[in-house]
Amino acid sequence: MTDAQLVYPMFTLVGLSAFVLGVLFRRRVRAVREGKVAARFFQIYQGGPEPDEAAKAARHFSNLFEAPTLFYAGCITAMITRNITLSIVILAWIYVTARIAHAAIHLHANRLRPRIRAYFVGWVALLGLWLDVVIHTTVRG
Repeated sequence: MTDAQLVYPMFTLVGLSAFVLGVLFRRRVRAVREGKVAARFFQIYQGGPEPDEAAKAARHFSNLFEAPTLFYAGCITAMITRNITLSIVILAWIYVTARIAHAAIHLHANRLRPRIRAYFVGWVALLGLWLDVVIHTTVRG
């Protein structure tokens, strides 16, 4: 397997992060235009609560810099150690797909049970990816 096979899911997750940033920006601009919050609120994030839809997008954007860092680290570790297996690639795509599903649910209907399921599937894939990286690094190392 080649490095490119892990670059693609990593790039897709970066694309998701950029998309969510766009959603966040649009929601904040709309909140200001509709008079739900003053533009000055965003200077230091004080002066009242951020409107729910913008706050939800902000929280989701922040979340994309939490657990996904472990995903990037796992993929890069597999690439550096030259231990890219089919199972790692499949788990990487499962993780990214789960993150996309989680984003779609969170940013729209925000139904808790399907959102939790998507998040759980992502974590299982992430743990599996890391377990695979560790096993193959230990076996080859």
